[in-house]
Amino acid sequence: QVQLVESGGGLVQPGGSLRLSCAASGSIFSISAMGWYRQAPGKQRELVAAIFSGGSTNYADSVKGRFTISRDNAKNTVYLQMNGLKPEDTAVYYCNADIRPITTMASRKYWGQGTQVTVSS
Repeated sequence: QVQLVESGGGLVQPGGSLRLSCAASGSIFSISAMGWYRQAPGKQRELVAAIFSGGSTNYADSVKGRFTISRDNAKNTVYLQMNGLKPEDTAVYYCNADIRPITTMASRKYWGQGTQVTVSS
């Protein structure tokens, strides 16, 4: 069974940094796109950043220049380095990946359980 497990959330002061990690495990044949979404209270879930199998990336305008997404294909892991954090970055951050499991060979999106990021003084 495929699962995504996130880590690295927490409480940080404005201007601080956090690094989120998300590791995919299970019977995985391949992973294409990986990304991070976030959902603040009362708001819709939104894309923060995505990274594709070839290494190209995509960022929400609100995080460009502050957040960096990267991946380690050997470890099936995606990272989100967040610098210059602002109170408006406070949200639950979810990992997402397009995974083709060995069992079905049918690619679909998988989600992590979410990790809370709180930016406050």
